[in-house]
Formats: sequence, C-alpha cells, structure tokens
Amino acid sequence: MTDSRPPLEGLVVVDLTRVLAGPLCTMIMSDFGAEVIKVERPGVGDDTREWDPPAIAGDATYFMSVNRDKKSITIDLSTPAGRDVATNLMARADVVVENFRSGVMDRLGLGYDEIAALNPKVVYCSIPAFAGSPSPKPGYDLLMQALSGLMSLTGTEGPTKSGVALLDVITGLYATTGILAALEARHRTGVGQRVTVGLYEASLAALVNQSAAYLLAGQVAGIAGNAHPSIVPYQAFEARDRAFVLAAGNDKLFRETVDVLGYPELADDPRFVTNNVRVENRDELVGLLAERFTTRDAAHWVREFDARGVPASLVRSLDEVFAAPESQHALADIADPRRGPLRYVRTPVELSRTALRQPASPPPQLGEHSDEILAGLEAFATDHERGDRS
Repeated sequence: MTDSRPPLEGLVVVDLTRVLAGPLCTMIMSDFGAEVIKVERPGVGDDTREWDPPAIAGDATYFMSVNRDKKSITIDLSTPAGRDVATNLMARADVVVENFRSGVMDRLGLGYDEIAALNPKVVYCSIPAFAGSPSPKPGYDLLMQALSGLMSLTGTEGPTKSGVALLDVITGLYATTGILAALEARHRTGVGQRVTVGLYEASLAALVNQSAAYLLAGQVAGIAGNAHPSIVPYQAFEARDRAFVLAAGNDKLFRETVDVLGYPELADDPRFVTNNVRVENRDELVGLLAERFTTRDAAHWVREFDARGVPASLVRSLDEVFAAPESQHALADIADPRRGPLRYVRTPVELSRTALRQPASPPPQLGEHSDEILAGLEAFATDHERGDRS
C-alpha cells in the first residue's frame, strides 16, 4: 500500500536560520512535506540573497540552492512587536530551527525554555558554532575547516579548503537527523525537546577515519593531496590530456590495474604484493604508474579499467557532470513565473511507499508570504479564543 502524502505533511517548521547548514536542514524537511516558514530580516533577508555572482532576477543562486519550497516572512526581532510575532509563530510550530550565536535567542526571549513553556510539543533545534565550550568565533565553514583540522588534510602543497562548504552541509544533515529522531520520540512521549548540533562538533565527526587514526593510534595525518592515507593506488593521476582517478582498493583490483598497464609482474613484486607494503612503498609505485599513465589519454585508461571492473573516472567539470546520463535522474524543474523555469538537484532520498513533495515551489522573494502568514496567525488566534470561550 502506498501513501500519496509526504511523510512530514501537516508539520510546521519555523526557520530562523541563514546561510547554509540551517537552510539546508529546513529545505530537506520541506522536501519531506513540512510547511517551512522562513523568518528573515526586513530589507536584508538571508545573507546569501546577496552572495553573487551568479544571480537570477536579483537573487543569488547560492540562496536559491537551499531555499526552495519555503514561505518567507520579514520580522524585525529587535522590536517588541517583531518578537511577539515570532513568539506566536513558534508557539504553534512543530519544529523551530535557529542558528544565531549562542545566547542570542535567550536574550530575545525566544529561547527553548520560553517557547517550550508555551508549546511543550515543540522540537527546537539550535545550530551554534560550538555546542560545548563557549567561543567568540562565529560559525563559518571556512573557519571550521581550519579549526577542525580538515584543511590540514586537504591540498597538495599547503592547506586547501574544500570547493564546497562541506562542513555546513554535514552539519545540516546531522541537524535533520536529530530533528527526525526528536519527532519520533515525541510520537512516543507526546512532548518535544531541544536538539543541539554544533558546527564544530559536526566537523570533528566528519573526520571519521582520520580522527580515529589519531585518537586510537596516535597518528597525526598530514596533507596527502589526492591520495588516500591507507590505500595505494587510490588517487588522481595525470594522463596525456587530463586528470582521472583510480581506486584500486584491494589486491585483486591492483592485479587488474597493473595488468592493464602492461606491468603484470608488479602484482607479485614483494614491494607491492599487499596493500600494506604498497603503502610503505607508495612513492616508488606511484612513480611507476604515473609515468605509464602519461602515454595515453585519460578516456583510454578509464575504458580499460571499466572493462576490468577497476573503479576509475575522469575528473569531470560541472558542465560534463550535468550533461551525463546518470545525472538526469537527480534533476528536476521548477516553474517560476518571475525567474523562468528553474532546474535544480532534487532530494536524493527516495521512499518506496511514501511520496515526497512534488512539484517543488521556487525559492521565495523576501517577505513574499508575510501577509499570508500573519493572516494565518490571526485566524489561529481567533479560533483558539473561540475554543476557550466554548
């Protein structure tokens, strides 16, 4: 039996976040069917509305990447009237998500304790820069890439940041997971709770094998470029015309690799016969492979490795990625009367029995739904008052 209703249909999410981690979290909840009300500063809005170029019809594509399917209301939280509107929104919400600096929401009278007193069922998610010890540093992805040590592992000749704000993305995914867990707990207990996901703590969690190498074995990893610290060959190589990657993750794949290269004897060479010794003799082996790879084009090597079942790929540019057949399933279109048709990457989550929200609505203009949301609050208050009188 299938369910045509999205899994979070009927839930109201008040989104007091900006930039990336929080907006990604709330967009995922919108993909799952929740009504997301995005609270923005009057006249300014989310910082990323102006993070351009590129932009479409005045809105930066950065903002558009994580704000589809939301309603925008402008509220000045520095004023008593604005705080009253925000309080009323949060008092009827199922989920509240905020990423202000630690302590700001409490000073505004909009912290978890205040809202939970009005709305015991609320799941209130905070995404501070640090969940543990207080720090004056703000929660910017670049800062966290440096503070967490990720940049010390990335690059070829010196520390290099990721080309995407991956720590923000990972934090947003952790926040979504925490909210869904709290909603399931609410289903059992009838009450909500606070969810806290620190950007710094999520960044440390994202180090996975590298953090374990230090915490369990005392090994401090350094910059490895495009190579893997524990597997060889598992890295990028330069062919005659362009770069490609090769991931020979076990002895069988290594044997296939050197056979393709015309060096089958290397599979039984004592220096390379197992992964352990290949790691020990990394420079010698990589030098041999790299020299051979420069004799042919990358497409040739990838075809040969594909035929042998050895994982390999061209290092593709984004235009190549989105023209590829395997990418088409991940894309969808939004009809936008103001900006024209919008193509976007849809949620990668697919449920076999439950529908997700389709079609999506475009990212909102600043304050586009203020009147609609305020009217809904007034109607809610009127209905509540009538209920009390009856």
